[in-house]
Amino acid sequence: MTNLNDKKVMSESNIPLTASELGFLWAQYMNDTLDICVMNYFKNICEDKDILPLIENSLSIAKNDIRIISEIFAKENHPIPVGFTDEDVNIDAPRLYSDSFILMYIQKVEILAMASVSMAIGLSARSDVSDFFRNLLISVSDLHDKARKVMLSKGVYVRSPNIPVSNQIDFVENQGFLFDFFGKHKRPLTAIEITHLFNNIQTNGMGKAMMMAFAQVCKNEDVKQFLIKGKEIASNHMKKFSSILFDEDLPAPMGWDAHVTDSTIAPFSDKLMMFQTTYMIAVGIGNYGMAAGTCQRLDVSATFARLAAELALYAEDGANILIKHAWLEEPPKSVDRNKLANQSE
Repeated sequence: MTNLNDKKVMSESNIPLTASELGFLWAQYMNDTLDICVMNYFKNICEDKDILPLIENSLSIAKNDIRIISEIFAKENHPIPVGFTDEDVNIDAPRLYSDSFILMYIQKVEILAMASVSMAIGLSARSDVSDFFRNLLISVSDLHDKARKVMLSKGVYVRSPNIPVSNQIDFVENQGFLFDFFGKHKRPLTAIEITHLFNNIQTNGMGKAMMMAFAQVCKNEDVKQFLIKGKEIASNHMKKFSSILFDEDLPAPMGWDAHVTDSTIAPFSDKLMMFQTTYMIAVGIGNYGMAAGTCQRLDVSATFARLAAELALYAEDGANILIKHAWLEEPPKSVDRNKLANQSE
């Protein structure tokens, strides 16, 4: 006799993937194939024995993800994405990054992974997909915690600013809390606003260092000019966010430029470097959007909104380069009903 629970599992496994599930699985597969390329290179250049286990851990997670996603796609008769392969990495290339950069990169990437995986969990209905992302969240949060502890032990973890602890609870009494339209005085930044400013300085710092390194080693001139422009944008955004903190007598984190070597030999293909850059741009736009929506001082919110629009225009330039070189792999998409209707005539 078949157990009712078995019937439930069998019926669930036959339910087609939703657009959300398919999209998240596809994106995860692409990111994991990229991660394998990056981590294999890092593994070959890293000399720090405390960081090497983190690289191995990241590789293990990515390979397991690819295996599970491939199995799900095979059952759905969905084509396996191309993603990135051994052709996109030269593990024997000279060192382009310091070991400290590798450590900080792993920690930051896992923060991004936790955010995207959490959204995937919330929008996945099928049990096998939901279970996959729940287990993945445990894995990436565990790796992040390990990286954080190593950073603390080595003194490279940059903490956000401290602020005095208030001894009372205050309530907003006038609109001056949002902005003083009639005077020059602006209220002090809230803890939430400080967090967004600090986090986006750090994210831009990593992006700037990555683009600076990529510009040194890429082969195509249009890619090089795109990366140089991106480095300048990231630098300007860091200066703007830092100036807001400095005006409040708060410290801003330093950049990561010193962790990039002078190598001009590419460890990665231009395709991989462009994909990673455009991914970081998308993350930046998302971060700015969240900051604009949660920062209550209107000048800070407006700054994030304005800079998000600048990033969106830059992202379009990146997409055009990817299309020009036939590097942009299409994600799963809906059916063009009008095209099908015209074909039937």
